[in-house]
Amino acid sequence: MNKSWRQFLRFLVSLQLLPALEGGEETLVGGQAVMEGVMMRSPHAWGIAIRKPSGEITTHCEPLQRPSEKRKWLGWPFIRGLATLGQAMRLGFVASKFSLNVGLESIAEEEGDKKMEISNWAIIASMVFSIAFFIFMYKLVPLAAATGLKRYWPALGNNFIFNLVDGAIRILLFLLFVWGLSLFSEIKRIYHYHGAEHKTVFAFEDHGMPSVAEAQSYSTYHPRCGTSFLMTIMLICIFVYAAFPVQGFWAKFALRVIFLPVIASVSYEMIRFSAKHGRSFFALLTKPGLWLQRITTQPPSDDQVECAIKALDLAMDLEKKNGGELVIA
Repeated sequence: MNKSWRQFLRFLVSLQLLPALEGGEETLVGGQAVMEGVMMRSPHAWGIAIRKPSGEITTHCEPLQRPSEKRKWLGWPFIRGLATLGQAMRLGFVASKFSLNVGLESIAEEEGDKKMEISNWAIIASMVFSIAFFIFMYKLVPLAAATGLKRYWPALGNNFIFNLVDGAIRILLFLLFVWGLSLFSEIKRIYHYHGAEHKTVFAFEDHGMPSVAEAQSYSTYHPRCGTSFLMTIMLICIFVYAAFPVQGFWAKFALRVIFLPVIASVSYEMIRFSAKHGRSFFALLTKPGLWLQRITTQPPSDDQVECAIKALDLAMDLEKKNGGELVIA
């Protein structure tokens, strides 16, 4: 396969992992692993650092405005989650596109060919595909599987048991997906960069901008992670769907799609609360997400941590010009 198209394929796969690889929220430092690099964001800026095959680090940074600063009502509880997540997803696509372009440029330099141009339409199509994949894989497939099992297992006529099985299938699919991708060395490298992002954020929250050695002493498991967020959503879904005894396959599917923003908002508030109250009941509900990070985060090399620190340094330099104090609001 042509290296440029192989790079684009990696980009598409990384987009399917996007919700699990990004973390942080509007009042804190967070980040996201991308292909061969890390994007870091502060409340008012973001920076990205990508390691080229030559060893050189390519960087970029831009100012960022919090949604709640544009419109105050976007900072209200249960609304702020959707606003912040929407901004995070948009920023995630931008960062992923930047990493793709750096990779394509490196391939062109290596082979002496003209750089492959990815049109905006291709990026938009990738975004639409990612959303469709998420709904198909984690809404339609589990529902279809549970509905099929209902024919052979009468107990699934009970609404709660049906949704419990539906939820178990959904979680199993997610686990198989993130684990299966870890078997591919090129994708697993993203998990290593994910670990580098978490270590750097932990170290920064503890004592400010760290050195590589200081960051390496911290854990790769962080509560404000997209992996924890997705797992929390999947667990809450079971109880929310069970509360609505809707009949009919397509009616149940519509319920799952319509309630996704509501469940995402609740999950966001739980993750936010658990980050501040480590011994709370909500924190216990987010524990499965931390366990899952044993797959989605891997111990990074010093070079990978260096990229994470460089990205954070870029964001914080710009933050000083555009922002203020970093606090949990």
